[in-house]
Amino acid sequence: MDSQKKHDTETCQITTRADGTLVVPDRPVIPFIEGDGIGPDIWAACSRVLDQAVDTTYGDQRKITWLKVPAGEKAYGQTGESLPEETLQVIKDYVVAIKGPLTTPVGKGMRSVNVALRQRLDLYACIRPIRYIKGVPTPMRHPERVNMVVFRENTEDVYAGIEWEAESREAEAVISFLKDNMGIDIEKSSAIGVKPMSRRASRRLVAMAIQYALDHDLASVTLVHKGNIMKYTEGAFMRWGYEAASEIFGDRIVFESDGELENDGQSPSSKVVIKDRIADMMFQQVLLRPESYHVIATPNLNGDYLSDALAAQVGGLGMAPGANIGDTCAVFEATHGTAPKYAGKDKANPVSLILSGVMMLERLGWTEAASAIEQAIQKSISDGIVTYDLARQMPGSREVRCSQFADSVIERLRCV
Repeated sequence: MDSQKKHDTETCQITTRADGTLVVPDRPVIPFIEGDGIGPDIWAACSRVLDQAVDTTYGDQRKITWLKVPAGEKAYGQTGESLPEETLQVIKDYVVAIKGPLTTPVGKGMRSVNVALRQRLDLYACIRPIRYIKGVPTPMRHPERVNMVVFRENTEDVYAGIEWEAESREAEAVISFLKDNMGIDIEKSSAIGVKPMSRRASRRLVAMAIQYALDHDLASVTLVHKGNIMKYTEGAFMRWGYEAASEIFGDRIVFESDGELENDGQSPSSKVVIKDRIADMMFQQVLLRPESYHVIATPNLNGDYLSDALAAQVGGLGMAPGANIGDTCAVFEATHGTAPKYAGKDKANPVSLILSGVMMLERLGWTEAASAIEQAIQKSISDGIVTYDLARQMPGSREVRCSQFADSVIERLRCV
């Protein structure tokens, strides 16, 4: 690379300070993975909205340069790799990236590219803010009470992918080892999986969740686990979470168990309240008392279930953004699947990916552009201009294509 190109690359790269905050140039290069299935449709809509928001808000002062990188089915067809090493390196180099949905075969075939991406880049926190957009159809009487941010541990638990097929040589070896060395008798035809959960991974996830609550003036962080049954994995997550809260945050937090709270469950001194709930009971709580929960920190599998259930309360996964964040880089993503039957039909709802782009802009510190997009989406939905998934539940609405929804949001951006 010649010196001029090297200079140009360095001046458009986002970098990370020692304290974890970002140094963002006015014209950053941001890699994107288009995605499989409906990915190209929703990415085309999303990128246009993001570009318009930046242009409307900042004019010539700021601009994103998009860098396409391969992953998923197309990458596999071209290179034999679903997640090329070059893609991982580009994301590491440019720090912030965004992606559409990627195919994950069920019960066979390649392992999840999404999981591999999170593990290889150590994106240990899957962050999913869930709140209601007025006008979106929902089964809830009071969806406006749902306003939570789920922090899901992203690298361990059963999602670590340590498992062996039933009657395989590896499964038989593990079964024999457990019987011979620990006296544990397991049916010989069983498939076997291992659920690793570590102090390090649990503590850093909970610490990030508590710091988020402090930074955003949120009242509580709830540790969600199944520690009454899985005492040494899920139960340890809870214990390590409390340990991290006490050791790292000191007098900025208070434990619910200390009994110092007001009648509404909040701290009289505006400290962040740390509490915990059993996972199955938490599903009832977020239905009956959603306003009592603000930030949720949870192991991988529980977080997957809970964040999807919460998304259903505010209109479904098509309305739910997400981010995978580590200490050195972040990847923002649509939370839904690839919906292959709608691929190339310009039909899918792009809001999940657009709102993930909003999270990305907030990460960059470009909060004015992020807020403008949220307002424009709200206005479009309030005006009844929606894609098919919402239109079929909204009498009197006007059903539009994916690209036309982007047009509607862009039109309203220009008026924000």
